[in-house]
Amino acid sequence: MWNGFFEPSIWQLILITLALTHVTIISVTIYLHRHSAHRALDLHPAVAHFFRFWLWLTTATVTKEWTAIHRKHHAKCETPEDPHSPVHYGIGKVLKEGAELYRAEAANQETLDRYGAGTPDDWIERKLYTPHTYVGIFIMLAINILCFGAIGITVWAVQMIWIPFFAAGVINGLGHFWGYRNFESRDASRNISPIGILIGGEELHNNHHTYPNSAKLSVRRFEFDAGWFWIRVLATLRLAKVNKVPPRPVLAADKQTLDLDTLRALMTHRFQVMARYRREVITPVFQEEKQRACDATRNLFDRARKLLHRDETLITERHRARLERLTAENQALATIYQQRLRLQEVWSRTSQSSAEMLEALKQWCQEAEESGIRALQEFAAQLRAYTVQPAPAPATVRV
Repeated sequence: MWNGFFEPSIWQLILITLALTHVTIISVTIYLHRHSAHRALDLHPAVAHFFRFWLWLTTATVTKEWTAIHRKHHAKCETPEDPHSPVHYGIGKVLKEGAELYRAEAANQETLDRYGAGTPDDWIERKLYTPHTYVGIFIMLAINILCFGAIGITVWAVQMIWIPFFAAGVINGLGHFWGYRNFESRDASRNISPIGILIGGEELHNNHHTYPNSAKLSVRRFEFDAGWFWIRVLATLRLAKVNKVPPRPVLAADKQTLDLDTLRALMTHRFQVMARYRREVITPVFQEEKQRACDATRNLFDRARKLLHRDETLITERHRARLERLTAENQALATIYQQRLRLQEVWSRTSQSSAEMLEALKQWCQEAEESGIRALQEFAAQLRAYTVQPAPAPATVRV
């Protein structure tokens, strides 16, 4: 019995451990994150309860606590009220003490009352899962020892540190500190990796903060979201219903008029529009101007490149001075930078009427076309093709 009921080889034990931790991270990303916190999908009650039970066994997580803390993170992101922002606390503290920050916020009853609505409140939650959170993990320890013997303690230890390290540390820490950004959301979120397997797709953190209510976290062709893969499996089995995914822009090749349909489409897809502006205007113009610059100023170009498309709320005073110096010395870069800000203002004027916003959009396009900057002119021309609804398919003629 000291060896357990099973005697797997070391490689089999590694695979078993990875499989067990994968179930745990999938439970977190599908059930806690996308289902409970954001309502991006609905789960069959049996599936939802399996995830809840598994998290009780492997993490001692209370659904209401996790959901409330995560919702508060989105509501107060990168402010002193954010429960775990590396911008506020520092990357070292969030990486090393992410679990402690979580437990401290879980003790805040105001957070639970304000942000924990709609979470389970049935008999088993009140009598077992919430008041006896640590019973589950000791049951898991006993199961591991019975199955694998003494080495089961090591398997259990890996299970216990998996979520505190990856979720509380890596996602909440590195996910707001290091990586690439598809979208300039109003926070410091970043995609840690385009391949989201180890943390179930949560690696695509910038995508999530841009579209927090989406059940799918991948948006580009080279990105893979393991959580979305399992959601599709559950949906195929009719055990899950997807409520929302990132909107996909629709362009009508023959559309040449700026109208209210264009305005609505641009507002709906504003994050993709600004991502295109970065790729198709800022990047090529920046490269052209850098090649023309003298050796003395190229260092300034390298240090200020990302500032041309960074959200204004994330620019520090030191970076602001660097950006102002760059745009003061280069008229083309000053133009594309100011045009980016003005384009964002078009859909930020929510107090204005649709007619006034449309007039502002037309004025922006006219100024872009008169700028003399080819990339900006081409981008303005492409905006006319945006539409809310795709064109109807041509009728099929039967002969």
